[in-house]
Amino acid sequence: MTLEEFESQTRDELEQTLNQLQSATLLIAELTAQISQAGRTVQSLSQSVETFVIQQRGQ
Repeated sequence: MTLEEFESQTRDELEQTLNQLQSATLLIAELTAQISQAGRTVQSLSQSVETFVIQQRGQ
């Protein structure tokens, strides 16, 4: 293997690794947004249940 071939192979592997890291970073950002949305939904549901229970106690 020549120096040029080694450099080319190394560049290709680094590029592939960086692309994988970028994809992972984007997936993490998407998952973070989904987890935040799920948390807001659970909080809203919890408030709805609490309101319902309070109304039922008042009847």
